[in-house]
Amino acid sequence: MYGNAASPFASRTQRASMYRKVGLETDVQSASPHRLVAMLFDGIFAAMNQALVAIETNNTELKNNSLCRAVRILDEGLKATLNLEAGPLAQDLGDLYAYLCMRLTQANLRSDSTLIEECQRLLTPVRDAWTAIGQSPEVQRAA
Repeated sequence: MYGNAASPFASRTQRASMYRKVGLETDVQSASPHRLVAMLFDGIFAAMNQALVAIETNNTELKNNSLCRAVRILDEGLKATLNLEAGPLAQDLGDLYAYLCMRLTQANLRSDSTLIEECQRLLTPVRDAWTAIGQSPEVQRAA
């Protein structure tokens, strides 16, 4: 209807952003509990990578937003969903997530990429183990 003329309702980037948001919401609504945690891991690693680029390019606002998002994913997503009555592994993960929150906050204050890289190194084995669990037949059947 509008041809090559711009829509009076939303810009192309706004429409693309809306489509991505709807796609993500659909993924979340249909995801298994295991997949939801995997999505949290994806989100925190994406945020940490974005923060590393922001530090490299001296983009303070992007660095701050990315690291705040990473801390929120750790604290409100991964740590908050732990069942601490399940045993020592859950407590150890809670302690790890608390430590990572502290280090990412320090990285934000100091614009220190080595602290972000430390967090990535510490969290990678946890993410890899979670991915491996997701490939087990028991989890596949439950999904």
